[in-house]
Amino acid sequence: MPTSSASTTDSVKSAGGGVQSLERAFDLLERMADAGGEVGLSELSVSSGLPLPTIHRLMRTLVACGYVRQQPNRRYALGPRLIRLGESASRLLGTWARPYLARLVEETGETANMALLDGDEIVYVAQVPSKHSMRMFTEVGRRVLPHSTGVGKALLAGFPDDEVRALLGRTGMPAATEKTITTPDGFLAALQDVRRAGYAVDDNEQEIGVRCLAVSVPDSPTAAAISISGPAGRVTETATDRIVPVLQQVAVELSDALATTTPTA
Repeated sequence: MPTSSASTTDSVKSAGGGVQSLERAFDLLERMADAGGEVGLSELSVSSGLPLPTIHRLMRTLVACGYVRQQPNRRYALGPRLIRLGESASRLLGTWARPYLARLVEETGETANMALLDGDEIVYVAQVPSKHSMRMFTEVGRRVLPHSTGVGKALLAGFPDDEVRALLGRTGMPAATEKTITTPDGFLAALQDVRRAGYAVDDNEQEIGVRCLAVSVPDSPTAAAISISGPAGRVTETATDRIVPVLQQVAVELSDALATTTPTA
C-alpha cells in the first residue's frame, strides 16, 4: 500500500543526514520545555513553523511512547518517561565533568562543583573535593534555590530579566544567611554585575564563612555552571583574580568536550 506524501516527508533524511521526523520530534520536546512543559498544538505550530497535521502525528507518537501526555484540557505536557532519561543524562554529565573539576581543584586548591538549572532549582551533579583539611562539601543531588548561590547567579545571568522575576516569584527568596539577597531588584542588580564581570560570586550568601566563584558553561546542551567554593579566608579578592581565569578556561574546555559531534557512520 502506498504511503501518504506527508508520511514520506516526515521520514526523509534532513539536510544534515539525520532522520527528519526524529529531528522534528526532539525540536518539539525542546519547545515544550522552553514553554514551561505544557503547550497546545497551535502554539507549537506557530513556534516551529510546522503544519498542524505533522505536529499531530509526531505528538501522537510521543504520547504512545510516554514522552508526552495529553491533558484533560487537550493541551500536551512533557511525560514522565523523560524523567528517567533526564536523571541518567545528569549522572553522565557529572561523570564527564569530573576530570575538568579535578583540574580546577589542582589549580585552585578549592572544592569544585558542577550544577544544572532543573526547573526553578539548582541541582548539583558533580563535585571534586579540595585536598585541604578545611574544605567545602555539597552533596551531589542536592537542590537549592538559585538566588543564594554563585552557580544560580551564573546560570540566571543568561536569562532575560522578566523570566528571572517570574522564577523568583515562584520560588520566593528566603534568606539562608543575613547576606542573602532577598529582593528581586537586588538580585537583578547582582546579575548585571555577573554579566559585566563574566563570573558570579556567592559571598557568605548560602553559608557564613564560605565564598564561591562560578561561571556558566558556554553553549552547554542544558544550562550548566561550574564553581569553586572555599573558606572566605582563602577565597579572597586577591585569590579571585587568580581563580576566575582558570574557571573560565575550564568552562570553555568542558563546553568543547560536551559539544555534539556529527557521526561518521
